[in-house]
Amino acid sequence: MPNLGPMEWILILLVLILLFGAKKLPDTAKALGQSLRMFKKETSKMSEEDEARQTVKAQAEPVTPPAAQIPPTTPSVEERLRLLEEENRKLREAQQPVSSQNEQRPN
Repeated sequence: MPNLGPMEWILILLVLILLFGAKKLPDTAKALGQSLRMFKKETSKMSEEDEARQTVKAQAEPVTPPAAQIPPTTPSVEERLRLLEEENRKLREAQQPVSSQNEQRPN
């Protein structure tokens, strides 16, 4: 949208004077100002109501303990790795006696 220069403003004012007349322009400007004040007042009330709702909602929410105090429900990666290594070691130990018995049987 191009900027309005002084010539454009003069042309707009002339058209307004021709449409409404010189006597009605102050009344129209006053009504426009009152409408803008009412609009600003209503929008500020709406924002205050929204803020009030948010504070009530924040107060109504239960407080949860910090995450550091809650134990993890699943084991960590390190814990799972340690368990797998133990299981692998047990399987190897269980397999070694069988292979050592097989080596002694060839007789």
